[in-house]
Amino acid sequence: VDLRRMYTLCDRVGNLDLLRVALSNYVKQKAGDYVTDDKNDPQMVQNLINLKANIDKVLEECFDNKESFHGSLKEAFEYSINLRQNRPAELVAKYIDSKLRSGSKGGGDEELESTLDGVLVIFRYISGKDVFEAFYKKDLAKRLLLGKSSSIDAEKSTIAKFKTECGSQFTNKLEGMFKDIDISRDIMTGFKNSAQVQSKLKHGIELYVNVLTTGYWPTYPPVEANLPQELRDYQEIYKSYYLSKHSGRRLVWQNSLGQCVVKCKFKKASKELVVSLFQTVVLMLYNDEDKLTYDDIEKATGIEARELKRTLQSLSLGKVRVLLKEPKTKEVNRTDTFTFHKDFTAPLYRLRINNIQMKETQEENQSTTERVFQDRQYQVDAAVVRIMKSRKTLSHTLLISELYSQLRFPIKPSDLKKRIESLIDREYLERDTANAQVYNYLA
Repeated sequence: VDLRRMYTLCDRVGNLDLLRVALSNYVKQKAGDYVTDDKNDPQMVQNLINLKANIDKVLEECFDNKESFHGSLKEAFEYSINLRQNRPAELVAKYIDSKLRSGSKGGGDEELESTLDGVLVIFRYISGKDVFEAFYKKDLAKRLLLGKSSSIDAEKSTIAKFKTECGSQFTNKLEGMFKDIDISRDIMTGFKNSAQVQSKLKHGIELYVNVLTTGYWPTYPPVEANLPQELRDYQEIYKSYYLSKHSGRRLVWQNSLGQCVVKCKFKKASKELVVSLFQTVVLMLYNDEDKLTYDDIEKATGIEARELKRTLQSLSLGKVRVLLKEPKTKEVNRTDTFTFHKDFTAPLYRLRINNIQMKETQEENQSTTERVFQDRQYQVDAAVVRIMKSRKTLSHTLLISELYSQLRFPIKPSDLKKRIESLIDREYLERDTANAQVYNYLA
């Protein structure tokens, strides 16, 4: 009521600008506090969505939805959200992941749709949308490949929203990921119905393969492991079937993305364990031995040390402890021994231990950010060459101005200068002999 009175009063005396600037400053301070306080990261996106909803309500009920107020608030939100480079974009991607992942707390489809519309408003204000895309793509890949998506319809609806917002170029790769999943399903149907394949397969093991197109999916570093013979045989059977249908292609197995359902016999009952491929490789060793040292496991599995420690930690120190570690410390060390927990009990028949694959490591986040930075460098180089090719000769100031109008992400002038210097070194451009501030294009 007070805000409505103030608006009416300012309108009568022709001084609405004072009110508009005060509201804009309030938003800058409030949203800025949410964004810059790193302790607030888990709640940042929700706080911004709530703030935007409250301000919209004020505009509608008190300020007659005045167009000039909307413009100022857009600028205020854009300014505040981009006070921290990259991090808000990453957190928006994580927020959407938490809503679309199965097991997330939330209402029905309508509530999810409303939540996604709210976060899309915040997404509009982000200037580094390439950072968002990289993290969103990484999370989407895990949801699709590990079967953790709560609704494929909701996933496709979200991508349709991004397409409307940013154009098809932004969503091409994301749509390609869904296309790969659909094509893989058709290939697997043919694989299972092939009489020639069925004659080679051993009973008791089922295999499902997703074939991913390299350009669509995040880049995964290959992690080696000595797979059990049964799995290697299955890989070879699938590979020969696939290449017989698609000649000239190359299949590279991504061990880090594999998941298995393993039947495990304990003293009191049998259980089904949903585990990662690395966890499977470790557990299969206990078919022959009850107790193994860290060195024994490392030698037998061939898994690199960092990944092996994560795997053993999840099997012996998590909620579902199917291995017993000696000594009972919180960290996995090279001197530890691991014994199969024969007396293990649990109320559920099927237990999930592969949550380790959903969790992100610091290195994973860092490599995603580095990949975005690398992609930006390529985009800057391409933009410089494109501009110089059409202009032939251009001053440094005009070139920088042109670049800012073409690039879709925030970048410092000093970083642009480094890319220009790099192109001069690679003989794409040269400095003008008469004026060092002018560049010439070298055909």
